Order: sequence, then structure tokens, then C-alpha cells
Amino acid sequence: MSAAAEQAPAASGSEPWPRGISRRASMRISDVLAALRIEFPAVTTSKLRFLEEQGLVDPVRTPSGYRQYSPADVERLRFVLAQQRDRYMPLRVIGERLAALDAGEDEESPVRARLATRDGVAPTADRLTAERLAQDAGVEVDLVTELVTQGVLRPGPRGVFDPWAREVVAVAASLADHGIDPRHLRTFRAAADRQADLVEQVVAPWRGQRSVSSRARAGTLAAEVGELCARMHTALVRSAVHDLAP
Repeated sequence: MSAAAEQAPAASGSEPWPRGISRRASMRISDVLAALRIEFPAVTTSKLRFLEEQGLVDPVRTPSGYRQYSPADVERLRFVLAQQRDRYMPLRVIGERLAALDAGEDEESPVRARLATRDGVAPTADRLTAERLAQDAGVEVDLVTELVTQGVLRPGPRGVFDPWAREVVAVAASLADHGIDPRHLRTFRAAADRQADLVEQVVAPWRGQRSVSSRARAGTLAAEVGELCARMHTALVRSAVHDLAP
């Protein structure tokens, strides 16, 4: 698609979703990343290229080969990323939903951008030390230290934790109120490690390839299968405790 065609108004009834948003392709990939990272801090250039390969977005190519995106492209990408994060929806299903939106068979307002919450991936700029985790959760640092001692939390280089450690500490603090201390949580860590091994087996064929798109595919698969494992674990625990209440 040429830049001139991208900037021209679409014929009535033929404009793809989202409609009514500028299709003037003037944004570089760095501009798109800056816009999306407000809500999706982990999004990368390779992720955007992979979504393009899957036909979910179609940026304009300049004569020199650079990609240029429009505001409508950004909203389309935001929709895809939100469906993956909030509904664990596979890309194939998202593509079918977008096709229905493009054809006018369904209608949905563009997703309004919001800051990433603890349900998503937190910005990596935070330096999450044990002291910071304890402060965020409103607990004593001794709880974080004990979680590390029991192997529930694993600090990275220089004692910095990944963004999910916030949720681990918050839940551990609530469980402690019920007499479940960090040593009891080692089984959760072991189960998570086994599930991570399953995810690694699924993505291994893609991780072994050198192309940028293959690495992006591996990341997408890891996120999708990992979320499905988490949902399975939650469902099984809920099923197991269902009959404990009168």
C-alpha cells in the first residue's frame, strides 16, 4: 500500500476497523512503541513486526523500506495486545474478530489507553529491591527475606526482582494472615517451575531459530500458554476447595 493511498479517504463502507480515526501514516515504529508502552510496557519492535507478519496490522512502507504507522494502526495494535492480555485470546481468534470488525459484522469502540496495572506487566524501570517490595506491600522486609530463603522469590542480578514479585509478596502477606507462612509456599514455586518447563517445551522450536519473527513468536506463545497454565491451576484449586464450604 502506498503512502498516498494510505492518506486518501477510504471508500464508503470499505474502511477497515477502527473507523473514523486518521489513517495518515506519519508515525515511526519508535513513536508507536512510545504510545503503546503507556499500557503495554513489555511491547517490543520484534513483537510489532510479528503482529504485522500475522496480518493483524499493515503499516505503510516508505521507498527506503521503513515502516510508518497511522493513529488507526496504533488503535488496532492496542486492541490486539489488550485481547491477549485481558482475555488470553490466541492470535488466530483475534484475527477472526478483527476480520469481523473490518467487514462491519461486529462493532467495538477503540480501546482507551490506560496505565499498566498489576494485572499486566509493570514498567521495568522500577528497581524492585526487597525493601521496595516490602514498602509497596505494606509488610516488614523480613517477609520478603523469608520468601527468598524458602526459594519462593528469586532475585536477579544485584538483588533486583522481576515485576511479578509485587503480586507474590502481596498474596504471601494475605496468606500469612491465615497462618500460611513462606515455607508452605515452596510447593507453589515447585508447581510453577514444572508448568514453566511445559511452556519451555512448547516454545523451544521457535526459540531455537534466529529470525526476529521466530523469537517474537516464542514470546507470544510463552505468554499465551503461561496464562492458560495459570488459569488451569486456578480452576483446579477452586474445584478442590469447592466442597469445603457448607
